[in-house]
Amino acid sequence: MNETLANLSIAAALAALFALALVALRLRRARREFKQEVTTWKSRLDLDLKQARKDRNQLLDALDEGFLLVDSDATILFANKAAQQLFRGRELVGLSVQEAFLDRRMTEALTGCLETGEASNSRIILPQQASPLGDLEQRGVNAWVIDAARVPGSPKENPTTRVVIRDVTSEHQTEQIRKDFVANASHELRTPLAIINGYLENLLDDGLLEDPAITRRFLSVMRKHSERIARIVEDMLVISRLESGEAAALTVKPFKVRSCIQDVLERLELVIQNQQAHIVIEMPDEKLILQGDRFYWTQVLFNLVENALKQNPRKGLTVTIGCVRENGVTRIWIADNGIGIPSADLAHIFRRFYRVEKHHSQDDIKGTGLGLSIVKRAIEAHGGTISVTSTPGDDTRFTIEIPLDAEARLTDTDSEESLPAS
Repeated sequence: MNETLANLSIAAALAALFALALVALRLRRARREFKQEVTTWKSRLDLDLKQARKDRNQLLDALDEGFLLVDSDATILFANKAAQQLFRGRELVGLSVQEAFLDRRMTEALTGCLETGEASNSRIILPQQASPLGDLEQRGVNAWVIDAARVPGSPKENPTTRVVIRDVTSEHQTEQIRKDFVANASHELRTPLAIINGYLENLLDDGLLEDPAITRRFLSVMRKHSERIARIVEDMLVISRLESGEAAALTVKPFKVRSCIQDVLERLELVIQNQQAHIVIEMPDEKLILQGDRFYWTQVLFNLVENALKQNPRKGLTVTIGCVRENGVTRIWIADNGIGIPSADLAHIFRRFYRVEKHHSQDDIKGTGLGLSIVKRAIEAHGGTISVTSTPGDDTRFTIEIPLDAEARLTDTDSEESLPAS
């Protein structure tokens, strides 16, 4: 009996050991499967995270603006392609913002956000030598907007700041041009208005109306200056129209260049006769047709020929007007053998209100200073370019070039605009 109980106890113990071994085996297998599953999930999470980062980077690289992620130590964690190009292809990740920006003014624009967490938006104006573009900067004074803010949800102990860098140089320069234009226009209008008011006061307050000779002389001066005001206003309206839409401001139709030249010479006939100027026309093909807005081309040729005559009041000036079409380009030139343009002025003569003062007396009524600016804008609206060279006393030459494909584009654009709406 005792032996049977002992055998049963041994059997029970063996069964318990077997069951325990079986449980241990299952636990080991479960643990192995769990580890494999965890590894699989980690791999999936890593792949998902890499894909998410790749998608994020592709999205941010598609931005035209520079984009940075910066940690609490002002170290750059991420920089998109636009930012790398902006900083001349340098590897920005791992650099501090001080090392990346170099110029203190750009760094200070975002340090406030890094220190306090408050969003900031700063506009920075830099000289050419301080631009992030370095030697690639050719625009002179450049402008940037630094937009910084904390990334929502980033940890408080080590917050991440996103920084957007926008190049607003074009907008800044346009705004400066507008301000300069308003200031110069105000100055140009103020002078003739002051002269007119002065003569009116003399006529009215000093009782000079009873003297016909003085009255006529005063009225003659006032008329000249009122005509100058009218021309300034007219020229400003022309520039405004061109700059508001350029090609959209044109009425494109084919016209003969020779006929346009003839119209200009007829308008300037009295000046040409008084100066005993010689006009030479060089046109191998006098039937040459140009696609464009004849009104603006008349303005262009008139301003250039008149400018040559006004800047050279001596007798016997020769002005040459030429036009030829070759190698896919229509080339027009206006040249004279007058006193020329100083080399220091050549780079500036197309600026608004810029004048080359060489011989004018105090009694002369100056031009508006807008003629050559109108010429340049009108030619650019037609897809062309203008250049100038000058050898004083020999040859001062304005050369206009209009590619034939630019003429074709103007014709196509004008045809599309004339189609009725469907």
